Parts: sequence; structure tokens; C-alpha cells
Amino acid sequence: QVQLVESGGGLVQAGGSLRLSCVASGVAFSDYDMGWYRQAPGKEREWVCAISESGDNPRYSDSVKGRITISRDNTKNAVYLQVDSLEPEGTAIYYCNAKSYDNFGRANFDSWGQGTQVTVSS
Repeated sequence: QVQLVESGGGLVQAGGSLRLSCVASGVAFSDYDMGWYRQAPGKEREWVCAISESGDNPRYSDSVKGRITISRDNTKNAVYLQVDSLEPEGTAIYYCNAKSYDNFGRANFDSWGQGTQVTVSS
């Protein structure tokens, strides 16, 4: 059974930083593209960033580029999200996501963590 568990959220002042972690179990972690999404109060869940199975090719949403870094450690079945220069608009639940794709680029596996709350005070 796949399980993704996020941690590292909390309350931080504007301008501060956080490092979120997501540890996976029940999957061959290095087989999956890992990503982070976030959902702000009253808004749709949005994609933030993702990283390929090997750790190459990190991709970022234009809205966060330059302030967020995604990384992974396949020896620890973990993916990380470093968020710097946080703004109140960054207040959201941050979700970890695991995906795999078929040869046609279609997602054939999609699993989510329970989320971790990040609150940024002004």
C-alpha cells in the first residue's frame, strides 16, 4: 500500500523559509516522478514543482520559480521542498504527489499525501 507522509509545515513570518519533506513507503520510490502541489484557502489545488525519477530535470511553476527548490534522495525514499522568501500568499496546504507515466506520457499511477499546512504571517 502506497503511503506518502509530508512534514515540515508550520507558521513562519513573511520572508522566512521552510523545508518540507515527504517520505514514501510501499512503492519503488525511484520509479516515480515526484511533485509538490499546494491549495490555498478558497482556491483550487495548483501544481508547484516536480522532479524526475533520477533527480534530474526539476520543473517549477512560473509563480514560484526562483524561490522554491525541489530535491530528492532515493536512498531515503524522500523528496524535499525548500521554500524561501515566503509571502502571505504562500499560505496553503502543501501536498506531495507520486506519478508514473506510460510510454505515451499518460499518467498511470497517481498517489497523494495528506498534506502539511504552511501559514505565512505578514
